[in-house]
Amino acid sequence: MNVVHRKPAHEDDRGAITDILEDNDVECVTIISSTEGAVRGNHYHKQTIQYTYLISGSMRVLEQEVDGPVEERVLQPGDLLTTPPTIRHTFVAIEDSTFIACAHGSRRGKQYEEDTYRLEEPLWPRPA
Repeated sequence: MNVVHRKPAHEDDRGAITDILEDNDVECVTIISSTEGAVRGNHYHKQTIQYTYLISGSMRVLEQEVDGPVEERVLQPGDLLTTPPTIRHTFVAIEDSTFIACAHGSRRGKQYEEDTYRLEEPLWPRPA
């Protein structure tokens, strides 16, 4: 799991400037809000690279390579998660949360579901 906490590139008395992505070919940027307890994902993408930047709240993220162990981590504001193609992923809002989802691949408008493959066995809730 690739999570990096992004720190401000510049700060002064006016506030801070934080670069979320650098040297990247992003095709779509989306703001997503989730209420406490909401589950998003439980899918993977065959071609899309997804970047998730948490703005507010906290979210549990679960990722799994095919036939690999499930990795779990809690994202805090300022964390950037990079999810490559074929990685199964799920987000669970620990509290009301807002994040930016950036994608290199078809994840915009009516194409949002074109490269989305739902999991037959979800990562969350966890199997008993």
